[in-house]
Amino acid sequence: MITLNSKKIGVIVEVDGIYAKVGMYNETNEAEFLWNGEILTGPKVGAYLTINQGMVKIIATVFSEKIIDNQNSANSDEFNNTFSKNTINRIISLKVKGVINNNKFSVSSEYVPMIGNIVSLTTKKELNIIYGLSDNTDAILIGKSLLEEYPIYLPINTIFASHIGIFGNTGSGKSNTLHKLYLELFKSKYIKKISKVSQFYVIDFNGEYTQENQFGLSNQYKRVFKINTRIESKENKIPIKKDYLFDADIQSILFDARPATQVPFLRNALKIFNKDIKDEIAFADIEIGLLKRIIQEHRNVSADSLNNWVYAAKALGVDETLLQSLTLHFSIDYGNLKVKTEDNQSILDGEQISDTGLKVLKIVEIRNQLANKYKDLPPIRKLKCFLEFQRVYVSAWKSTNIEHINPLFKRIETSILSLEKVIEVVDNVEDTFKMLNVISLLDANQEITRLIPMLISKMIYDEQKNQVSNDGKVKKTKHLIIDEAHNILNSQFRRNGDDWQDYRLSIFEEIIKEGRKFGFYLTLSSQRPADISPTIMSQLHNYFIHRLVNDNDLEMLKNTMPTLDGYSFNMIPNLGQGEAVITGNSIKVPLLIKVNKETIIRPNSDDVILTSLWK
Repeated sequence: MITLNSKKIGVIVEVDGIYAKVGMYNETNEAEFLWNGEILTGPKVGAYLTINQGMVKIIATVFSEKIIDNQNSANSDEFNNTFSKNTINRIISLKVKGVINNNKFSVSSEYVPMIGNIVSLTTKKELNIIYGLSDNTDAILIGKSLLEEYPIYLPINTIFASHIGIFGNTGSGKSNTLHKLYLELFKSKYIKKISKVSQFYVIDFNGEYTQENQFGLSNQYKRVFKINTRIESKENKIPIKKDYLFDADIQSILFDARPATQVPFLRNALKIFNKDIKDEIAFADIEIGLLKRIIQEHRNVSADSLNNWVYAAKALGVDETLLQSLTLHFSIDYGNLKVKTEDNQSILDGEQISDTGLKVLKIVEIRNQLANKYKDLPPIRKLKCFLEFQRVYVSAWKSTNIEHINPLFKRIETSILSLEKVIEVVDNVEDTFKMLNVISLLDANQEITRLIPMLISKMIYDEQKNQVSNDGKVKKTKHLIIDEAHNILNSQFRRNGDDWQDYRLSIFEEIIKEGRKFGFYLTLSSQRPADISPTIMSQLHNYFIHRLVNDNDLEMLKNTMPTLDGYSFNMIPNLGQGEAVITGNSIKVPLLIKVNKETIIRPNSDDVILTSLWK
C-alpha cells in the first residue's frame, strides 16, 4: 500500500459523451492507497473515481484499462524495449454515474467530463454521499460494498413499498438475501406498528423458512402452516374464504373441467349454490323439489333419473331403508312407468303427488334426513353433494349428456380428498392470519402445490383491493413473498395450453401491474428467472441479483432491467456466494455488495457437507 500526498491520480485525455479516458500518473498502479489516514480504493475495474470540475464532482466508474508505450515499438527489429520502466502510460476508461453537487448525489447528464479535468480517488466522504441516505431516511443495513467494504443501507419506504426480485443459482445466497431483507425490517423500531397494519405471506416450496427462529419473530407475530397432503392436521389447515373457494373459475381450474360441457355445468351449479343454498333447509327443499319433479314428470325424464337421485341421496348418507320407499312403488308396464302404492292406488293426483303418495314415499322423512346429513358436512363436501344432485338434474331432462360430465366427478373426488386435509373453509379470514404467515408446501402433492399459492394470492389480493377501494386510501398493506417462484409463474405452460398456469399467470400479472396502488407488494425469489413470465419480470421495481450463469437467465435480465449497467451485468456470472448486484428504482446507481450472512437466524438452505455426514 502506497501513501499518497495527493489523491489526484490522472487527467481526462478523451471524452465521448458520458465516457472518458484518463491518462494516469505513474504511481497509481496499486489496488489501495493511504491518504490522510484513509484507505482509498485504487482505480481498478468497478471502482469509483471522481472527476473534478469546479465545485462539481462528477462520479464515474472504471470499466476498462490498458497501457501504451510512447517511446518504443513492439514492431522494431533493431531494438525492442517495449513496456520498460518510464516508457509506459496507463490509460483507464470511465463511465459517468452521476454528480455530487451541494453535497448531494444525483444521476444527471447536466455535467460531462472535459479534457483537462483532474481525476482523483473517491474519498470516504464522497462514498458516503453516493451510498448514503439523507439524515431523515429510515433504512436497514443489508451488507457492504464489494470493493470498498462500505456499509450499504437500503431505504425502507422505497424498497418494501415495491415489487422485489431476488435471483441467483442454487448456493449463490439468494435465500439468505430474502431472509435478511425481512429480518432487518422486523428488527427495526417499527415492528409493533407493522404488526398492526401489515401482513406478510411467505409461499415456501422447500420448507426453508419454517424453523422457530426464522425472521427473528416469536409466535406472537408469526404462524407457520406446514401443508401435508398425507396426513390431516387441523392446526396446519389454511383458512380459505368460502367466496374464493367456491368461485367458478377456481373450481373449473381445480377440477380440470373441460370447456365444452363441464365448465358450463360448474358455472350454472355454483351460481345456484352460492345464491340459493343458504342452509340445510334450503338444500333439502331444492333436492326434494327435484325428486317430486322426477316423479311427477316420470314420462318425460330419462328412465334412470329416479335411481340416480336415490344414488345421490345414498352418497349423502340418507338411510337406505328409507329410500326403498321410492323404488318399491314404481314399475314399468309396456314401456310406461307406473307409479302406484302396494294396494294399487296411484300416488299421483293428476300431475301432482297426492297426500297418500307423500306419505307412502316418505317424502317428509327423506327431506328431514337430507337436511340433517347435509348440515353435518364440511363446506367442501356440501358443494360436492350439491353437484351430485345437479348431475341428476341436468341428465334427467337430457339437457346435458351425463357421459360428458361423469369424468369430472372422478377428478372432483380426488381433489376434495386433498383439499380436506389442507384447508379450512371460513366465512371471514380477518382474524385468522398473523403478521407473518409462512405456508410450507414441502409435503404437499402436486395438485395442492399448484392450487394453494393461486388461491391464497387471489384471496388476499382481492381482500386488500376491496378494502382500499372502500376506504379510498391505503390504511393497511399486504406483502406476498414467493420463494422458488418459477414453480408457479412459468410462462412455458401458457404456450403449452395449460389452463392452470394461464389462470395463475393472469392473477399474478394483475397483481404485479395493479397491486402497488392498492398497497399490495410482491417479492419473488428464483434460480430460473428465464422461466418466469416476462410481463412479471418487467414490472419488478428492485432487483437483487446473485450469481447466474445460464445464458437464457442472463438474457432475460438484460431485456427486463433498464437500470442494470454493462459492468454490473458482466459481473453476474462471476459473483461469489453472498455477493449480489442491487439495482432498481430505490438505488441511485447499481451496487455491487456482499450481503451480510446470518449465523444463527437463517433459512434452512445450506448445502449438505457430505464429508461431515460420512464421518
